Amino acid sequence: MSVKLELVKDDLYQAVNGEWLATAEIPADKSAAGGFSELGKEVEELLMADAEGMAEGRIEVDDPSLQEFIKYYQLARNFEQRQKAGVHEAKDLLDQILAVENFDEMAELLASITLRSLSSPIPMYVTADMKDAEHYALHIDVPELILPDVPYYQEDHPTGTKLLELYEKQSIELLQAYGYDLDQAKRHLQNAMELDQAWSAYQKTKEELADYTKHYHSHTPEEFRAYSQKIDLLAVVEKVVGHIPEKIILVQVDLYQHFDSLIGETVDKLRSWILVNVANGISAYFTEDVRQIGSQFQLALTGNPETDSPEKRAYNQARMMFNQPFGIYYGEKYFGPVAKADVHEMVSNMIQVYKERLDANTWLNRETIDKAITKLNVIEIMVGYPDHYPEFYQQLKVDSNLSYFQNSQQLVLYHIKADMETVGHKVDRTKWEMPADMVNAYFDPQANVICFPAAILQPPFYSIKQSRSANYGGIGAVIAHEISHAFDNNGAKIDEKGNLNNWWTEADEAAFSEKSQAMIDQWDGLPHAGGQVNGTLTVSENIADGGGLTAALEALKKEEEIDLKEFFYNWARIWCMKARPEYEELLLQIDVHSPALLRANMQVKNMDDFHEAFGIQEEDGMWLAPEDRVIIW
Repeated sequence: MSVKLELVKDDLYQAVNGEWLATAEIPADKSAAGGFSELGKEVEELLMADAEGMAEGRIEVDDPSLQEFIKYYQLARNFEQRQKAGVHEAKDLLDQILAVENFDEMAELLASITLRSLSSPIPMYVTADMKDAEHYALHIDVPELILPDVPYYQEDHPTGTKLLELYEKQSIELLQAYGYDLDQAKRHLQNAMELDQAWSAYQKTKEELADYTKHYHSHTPEEFRAYSQKIDLLAVVEKVVGHIPEKIILVQVDLYQHFDSLIGETVDKLRSWILVNVANGISAYFTEDVRQIGSQFQLALTGNPETDSPEKRAYNQARMMFNQPFGIYYGEKYFGPVAKADVHEMVSNMIQVYKERLDANTWLNRETIDKAITKLNVIEIMVGYPDHYPEFYQQLKVDSNLSYFQNSQQLVLYHIKADMETVGHKVDRTKWEMPADMVNAYFDPQANVICFPAAILQPPFYSIKQSRSANYGGIGAVIAHEISHAFDNNGAKIDEKGNLNNWWTEADEAAFSEKSQAMIDQWDGLPHAGGQVNGTLTVSENIADGGGLTAALEALKKEEEIDLKEFFYNWARIWCMKARPEYEELLLQIDVHSPALLRANMQVKNMDDFHEAFGIQEEDGMWLAPEDRVIIW
């Protein structure tokens, strides 16, 4: 694809992607199309066809877990049977919730729904302890709100009220579809929405949560129990985990300090809140008309004209339940060892480039530089797909005599219990947090691991058929982006062992803080899609983007053949995205990543090499004065 040089000088993103953007259509069941989205769509279509082949016996499967996947998938796609079964199982479950009459019974219910991942007001998860990163710890978060973020509850928010009205409509329709009369539905919904509004007053915003190192609040079991005199919170934890952990880590404390006053003197409001949330959460497991009713709110959030097809939803629900075995199937079948070795070499090269850049750093003291290099020396690299999946998948058994929903609940229970059984145990640094068929990548600060699943290792990000310049502008920048997270405003507070630990000198910490603030200031308020970028919310990803692009270019310069233009073209190409207005509005308010267009354009403006490669002058749209360019890593 040819790119006109004069267009690059005004807008790199449009010069590279404009032709595609002018004609591209967003699929009706998607909120966006473009680099990541297109790859995801291709992988989904490819694996849906394979899943069909497995289910119909055309593709032979030897792996026991994949055989269980097939049985579950066959139940999921038996739409005739699901339609015939109706919603009586949903009604039975909801009636069990309504049968709770006191706080002792409520404690039993909370344990039960938590183990089945059913919208618990005290959601629990297990991850490495930020102050003892060698061991897993129990973390407890706050109830999930109806709206995407706390500011949506403000009276002057442009869409908050409309979204709540739609959620009310959806919930009433669902409860009626499950067999409750209109008065019952309205009463429970009013209780639920009053409690939701109350929850929102004691929760952090997405901006506040973006600095995740500030949200570590370790408690002894008795300290956690003391938050409620009505519900035995520790008894709930013990039933879920199987024992009482030595410590419990709260992500947010304010809500639990007001927990008893928020839930009220009787179980009525909390019971209704659970009822309404569960009613919405399980709607995709039953008849198609119920699934469609339960999709209205999400469609409004994203702007999608329609939800995904029944076939696609069945595939994705089955895939999620067996995501690691299915991911390994994808990696082994569609990702070759030559590409795996090539990408692994690129990652190693990028780490070496980072070490060299740190060695040459002019604003850090040697003590801090040495500790940063130590962190890089022990970083774990994961490429393509794992050699094996966790053992608990062997326990996932599908009973063909049970319904699709019953099996779903049983399989979720296995997942949750397997997770909870790790509390207090040593962290497994070889564990993959993403399946190989996911188009994404990540850095895990507690494990000090970077991971690049097979699905992202294809064009436009990477191909052994692409030039090295294009590959470094694509997957190279993504690799270095993930490495940069080790030194963003959050990762910089975590040492090489994954512990929350200030390893910086006082002077270096002040210098880094000043540079981070410059990055915040550069991005804060940038106009996009009728709104503005929140520089504080997006700072960690902007730091990682900047460091990633700079390091990738440095690595490219070590190659024999270098094409700087192709490097920058592919950088812009991977961020190509066409999104619905509602989805862009949502992302601006809750996403820690900046809009794709700005990620492509703003980061290159900070680079001298970009200005020189394209002859950018002051009168050009892509010009940024040298004194305004922000380079951290």
